Amino acid sequence: MNDTPLLAVRGLTKRFGGLVAVKDIGFNVRPGEILGLIGPNGSGKSTVMKLIMGIERPNAGSVKVGGVEMAGWAPHRIARAGVGIVFQHSRPLHRQTVLEHIKLALLPDSLTKLVVDPDVNRRAREIAERVGLSAVMHRHPATLPFADLRRMEMAKAIARDPRVVLVDEPFAGLTATESTAFSDLIRGFRDEGRAVLLVDHNVKSLAALADRVLAMYLGEHVAEGTADEVMRNETVRRVYLGGKLEVRERAPASANDKPAILQVDGVGVQYDKARALDGVSLHVREGEFVSIVGLNGAGKTTLFNAISGLVPYEGSIRFGENKLEGMSGAAIARAGVVQCPETRELFSDMTVRENLDLGGYHLADNIRADQLAWLFDLFPILKSRQSQTAKTLSGGEQQMLAIGRALMMQPRLLILDEPTLGLAPVILEQLSKALEAMQKSTPITVLLGEQNVTFALPHADRVYVLEHARVIWEGSPSRFEREMGHGFLEAVPSGEPNALQARA
Repeated sequence: MNDTPLLAVRGLTKRFGGLVAVKDIGFNVRPGEILGLIGPNGSGKSTVMKLIMGIERPNAGSVKVGGVEMAGWAPHRIARAGVGIVFQHSRPLHRQTVLEHIKLALLPDSLTKLVVDPDVNRRAREIAERVGLSAVMHRHPATLPFADLRRMEMAKAIARDPRVVLVDEPFAGLTATESTAFSDLIRGFRDEGRAVLLVDHNVKSLAALADRVLAMYLGEHVAEGTADEVMRNETVRRVYLGGKLEVRERAPASANDKPAILQVDGVGVQYDKARALDGVSLHVREGEFVSIVGLNGAGKTTLFNAISGLVPYEGSIRFGENKLEGMSGAAIARAGVVQCPETRELFSDMTVRENLDLGGYHLADNIRADQLAWLFDLFPILKSRQSQTAKTLSGGEQQMLAIGRALMMQPRLLILDEPTLGLAPVILEQLSKALEAMQKSTPITVLLGEQNVTFALPHADRVYVLEHARVIWEGSPSRFEREMGHGFLEAVPSGEPNALQARA
């Protein structure tokens, strides 16, 4: 491998107002090398890619391709200089066929080069065959499945013959088999001597493909090295998992003898042409605390939105004796299924008390007062912040308020979506104590979605693992620790079963 970097990034920094999205990031990518960029949501990965491609202008730093400084150039100049990008979301020309899209990518991009290569038709067909589109090359994008749209983006990138290829979320929305095929295409870039920067939420597929991995968190460099070295880095594991796995088995649950309050059978969700959930089945008994564990992009939020009536789905979802299909989100919430979303969705210009009162507006005055008193015992900081507007609270206080507002609705089933995202350890401890108190003092059933398994496991009666839009494992927290341990982040060849899949 040539040791001279084809892509050299130094001190890359980007601010959006007071937010530093990327801070002093630097790395090299050599010809014939794949560098994987990983990190949880909000780490700055996609911003780095946009800065390199010129879609965003950096506040500071250097981006050199083949030794030529390109930081701050317009995207079309950077593309002409040999940088190509494979976008996650395709925006095709709907009147053109697949073959015509590839031909357009093969055309000269300069008014001084108006002579079209007479072999363009042959080359376009060869590229279509290479990416697996030969059978659909005369079809229009609207008739294609999601994976073929992604293949078309790959084909357009190949047609431009870039020296540096930026690949954004190649595995999002793909099945395991499709991910394997895309991994082969990306390896093809490397075999041709191109420098590849690969960003994806699917840590395992990315790590199995990349020569080196760089981990980011909150815009900053965390670790860099081989996939194994980075995945074993304690800071990386803490960012993804929350730290050391600790299991506190709850007493033998009387909930085991109780009926299922929630029954999900064969649920599938399609976003346009992307498969976000694929045949997911699970159950939650009355009084249980069930954790859904999965990395970013696994499908946790989509599952919760399906249960809450916020997205259409295939399959069946029952809450108690009621089938939820066809019910509005509001009707499902009134029936007792209340979701606290990952994005919190607070009314930022309203006070803490006003946000809480909105959650309990349907309650009689005396019941609302009792619920509020109980809530202030659970989260004392909210009592002292009653008159503050939500936007003036810290991130941890906003999360407590979001959970508190959901609890004011007196849910029978509380859904918590990534409640620990971006929170400091001291806040995690406070949330953990609040959940423990809630478990001991109320009959509320909890369904928790988390990437941070050290937060998800201690309170759980049972754990489901969601990966590639499917449930691949179910068991107790102690069995999770035994069978999974540190393997939750271990790289496996894309499309091959991991230890959990083999045991499930």
